[in-house]
Amino acid sequence: MEILLSLLVGVLMSVGVWLILSRNLVKFLFGLVLISNVANLIIFIVGGLTTGAPALIVDGGTEQYANSLPQALVLTAIVIGFGLVSFTLILALKAYQAIGTVNVEEMNLAEKRPDAEQTV
Repeated sequence: MEILLSLLVGVLMSVGVWLILSRNLVKFLFGLVLISNVANLIIFIVGGLTTGAPALIVDGGTEQYANSLPQALVLTAIVIGFGLVSFTLILALKAYQAIGTVNVEEMNLAEKRPDAEQTV
C-alpha cells in the first residue's frame, strides 16, 4: 500500500510542478494546492500507515495504536496551506484587476524597465 501511495505522490508532484511552471496564474494556483496536498500525503506515508488501530491509548492498553503526530502535522499543514492559497488567490485577483491578464509573460511586459543607459 505504501508503494502505491509513493507512486501516487510522485505523479501528483510532477503534475503540480508542471502546473506551477505554466505561464498562467490560475494554473499556478492549482499547482500550489496540489503540491500542498502532496506534502500532506508524504507526511502520512513517512509516519507509517496503521490500519484498524485507534489513534488514542485506552486505559494504558498494550495493543497497537496509530501514531497521532502525523495527524497533527497534517492538520497544521492544512491550515497553513489554506492561508497560503487564500493569500495567493487574492494576490492573483488584484493582479488581474490591475493588469487585465493572468498570463505571466504579459505581466512581465507590463512592468516598467529602466533603460540600459540609466543603470550603472
